[in-house]
Amino acid sequence: MPKGYLALVLHAHLPFVRHPEYDEFLEEDWLYEAITETYLPLINMMDGLLNDSVDFRLTMSMTPPLCSMLRDPLLQERYLANLDKLIELSVKEINRTEHDHYFHDVARFYHHRLVRCREVFADKYHRDLVSAFRKFQDAGKLEIITCGATHGFLPLMAEYPEAIRAQIMVARDHYRECFGRDPRGIWLPECAYVPGVEKFLREAEIRWFIVDTHGILFADHRPRNGVYAPLFTPSGPAAFGRDLESSRQVWSSKEGYPGDVYYRDFYRDIGYDLDFDYIKPYIQSNGLRKFTGLKYHRITGKSEWKEPYLPDVARNRAAEHAGHFMFNREKQIEHIAAHLNVPPIVLSPYDAELYGHWWFEGPDFLNYLLRKIAYDQHVFKTITPAEYLEKYPTQQVTTPSASSWGAEGYWNVWLEGSNAWIYPHLHLAAQRMTELARQFRDCYGLTERAMKQAARELLLAQSSDWAFIMKTGTMVPYAVKRTKDHILRFNRLYEQIKSNRIDEPFLANCEWRDNIFPNINWRHYL
Repeated sequence: MPKGYLALVLHAHLPFVRHPEYDEFLEEDWLYEAITETYLPLINMMDGLLNDSVDFRLTMSMTPPLCSMLRDPLLQERYLANLDKLIELSVKEINRTEHDHYFHDVARFYHHRLVRCREVFADKYHRDLVSAFRKFQDAGKLEIITCGATHGFLPLMAEYPEAIRAQIMVARDHYRECFGRDPRGIWLPECAYVPGVEKFLREAEIRWFIVDTHGILFADHRPRNGVYAPLFTPSGPAAFGRDLESSRQVWSSKEGYPGDVYYRDFYRDIGYDLDFDYIKPYIQSNGLRKFTGLKYHRITGKSEWKEPYLPDVARNRAAEHAGHFMFNREKQIEHIAAHLNVPPIVLSPYDAELYGHWWFEGPDFLNYLLRKIAYDQHVFKTITPAEYLEKYPTQQVTTPSASSWGAEGYWNVWLEGSNAWIYPHLHLAAQRMTELARQFRDCYGLTERAMKQAARELLLAQSSDWAFIMKTGTMVPYAVKRTKDHILRFNRLYEQIKSNRIDEPFLANCEWRDNIFPNINWRHYL
């Protein structure tokens, strides 16, 4: 009997970026990089664990925008083209570095890795990574949870509850299409909770969600077990709190493992380092440089001078860090268990893209960690939150406090000077969408097509990613344009539906551009 449990939760999300109107689009690289550096390595890791009969549990959100992009034939084709160019570049790099011992070995390492990615993506899983992850869920090792339909920041929709309901119910419907079952849990976008959200989760039959630490600690009634056991809300769904100690140990680049001097430096990339004429075919067509993913240096230190990256040394460091993390969880759980009347659960949530994209060795760390937990200790086991609720169905009932996992713990990232201008437009659009749903609830034909597209445009405009990008100051013009474009398209459709003069060519163009949720049920706004 274990003294406690560890729930590792990865949040896999990217905003919906698909531009069929262009032959190539820089922001689509977000998806291609994540597939190569995070999603395929995680799939390979879990395949290895299954093949070796390692008993493990992992929880992972796969948001509707991400699943939609992974299933999209256009983006699948473009990803393969992108990967083939990188493989071509890796061959050139093997030749270029022939007389440089350190860099030549790393070039060969990248070439092997990229070829393997192509084999797994195209041949083994036939471009369908959603089904690949579904396989691990069906095997009972991975719990896949949902999110808001487009990662909308729910607390800032509180004045328009129909908008919150639609974000949750559309996500529930889409999850069914992707995974053949209902989701048991949900990653509230940005872990942002405000009292009242849980009643919509109950309607969707979602059993649990995650809040940040202070969401539990400042609940209506003092939590008897702190963040080490869930709280049931009065409406039913359970809230699990983030454990700060284990989370910080991984995600912090200063205090955590990713800042180790032997790990790969994210920012030194040959897309910026090499001669322009040589690298030109592999950067943007307008001549602007970009990351290629081929990086030859390790973090080394804070100076600009960097030592060569040594993959084997970095992999060994990942194994050491996995052992260190496991040891700390043993001591933490032993200490906590001595003071609780229920086996504690330490819940450690992270952005999935931390593992592989930002922290290149992250998937190796997870692989070693899950194997060490299974074989090298007996204090705790890995578990999913749904399994924990099945084992321990009696928990304290109270309401968590409003919270998010953003800076300062509330809404400051998503509502401040750089992005506050978007909310009057989003609120008006949400009000108008509810108005349309009630007035045209029995529509069909062209009007129903327009209703579906209006719902898509509103949902896409509500993505919290746009406000986050405006706040952080990266790719701001793109985030501003996406917000304005979706709102403008929504308003134009609203006017056309209200006047019964729908411009079919305009509608068809919108459907072609923004094709997320082909089977959307816009009546969730009723």
